[in-house]
Amino acid sequence: MIIDISPLLSSDTAVWPGDTPLSRHVLCDILKDSHLDLSSLTSTVHLGAHADAPRHYSKQGNTIDKVDLNSYLGPCYVHSVVGVSSINPGHLNELDLSKIERILFRTLSQTDSSVFNTDFTSIAPETIELLGLHKVKLIGIDTQSIDPFDSKTLSAHKSLEVYKIANIEGLVLTEVKDGFYEFIGLPLKLEGFDGSPIRAVLRSL
Repeated sequence: MIIDISPLLSSDTAVWPGDTPLSRHVLCDILKDSHLDLSSLTSTVHLGAHADAPRHYSKQGNTIDKVDLNSYLGPCYVHSVVGVSSINPGHLNELDLSKIERILFRTLSQTDSSVFNTDFTSIAPETIELLGLHKVKLIGIDTQSIDPFDSKTLSAHKSLEVYKIANIEGLVLTEVKDGFYEFIGLPLKLEGFDGSPIRAVLRSL
């Protein structure tokens, strides 16, 4: 069974304050006697469910066209951490991290994709360090950032760089139960870009 964990993308989709929202420009309209539909879009690449490229937070980091796709495809574990401001190492005590290659955090702190909530759950750098020491390849979350909204140091993102961990933000995990799944969410091959929207899905094992 496929579980779609991507939000619907439209002009109503909230983006980071000051970033570029999605807009659609219709070039040809089949409902208005054109022989086909044809449209273009303008948007931030950090829209909805999206992958950050290391270049997003590091001068030395790869752009999204050069990331290792193996990180974005394979077994994952969905783990709920609800009602906290930051996911700390203690929130992982119940998990056997030696069996987890990819982890998606279900926080339920940003459930309406049309509203940008600045008070979302983030991930402590120490948590990313712990996951990195256990060779986790991918960290995902159902918020627009793994760092707090007002962070300027981006400490959590910088920890990703140290341990070569890929990250996904903006997932929809509201109806997903904790457990193991197959994750599929490949970024587009956008030359020189700092991120990419993805169509993220889970498949039951």
